[in-house]
Amino acid sequence: MLERLKAILTRVVPDVDMDTVTESTTLIDDLGFDSLAIMMMSMEIEDAFGFRFTEFVKFETVGDVCRYVENKATK
Repeated sequence: MLERLKAILTRVVPDVDMDTVTESTTLIDDLGFDSLAIMMMSMEIEDAFGFRFTEFVKFETVGDVCRYVENKATK
C-alpha cells in the first residue's frame, strides 16, 4: 500500500524524494501539504481506489492514509 500511495503523492508533490517517505512521514510538516494538496491527494486516492470520501478524515501521517485506504479497500 505504501508504494501505491507514494505514486499518488508523487503526482501531488513531485519535488519530494519518495525514497525518504515512510509511514511516519507527516503530510504537513514533512511533505509541506496545505489544504489544496490534501484535497488533490484525496481526489487521486478516490480515482485510484474506486471509492469516495463520505466524511472528513484528518490525516496526519502517510501511515494514517495507508491504514484508511486499506480499511476502505477491504469493504
